[in-house]
Amino acid sequence: MSDLFSELSASVSSLPLGQARRGFCGRIDAIEVNGYGAGLPAGELESRLVELGFVEGARVEILHEGAFGRDPIAVRVNDATIALRRREAMAILVS
Repeated sequence: MSDLFSELSASVSSLPLGQARRGFCGRIDAIEVNGYGAGLPAGELESRLVELGFVEGARVEILHEGAFGRDPIAVRVNDATIALRRREAMAILVS
């Protein structure tokens, strides 16, 4: 029962990185690809994000947003800076 409670409380406090604003700092909780990814198959998008360093527990910060539609975003993951489309960032859950 306590495992279920911890899973539910973690999902309530998490939000997709694509919804966060410039200056957000947090940690990656999970990668959940649910229809996001610009036409890429879910497994391929998840693999690409993991290869870029978007792994559970990694520190993440939004450094910059594009001028038009706030897209793309510049994200610092641990010590690397990566440009990412917001629709792809929606698959990254952070808190």
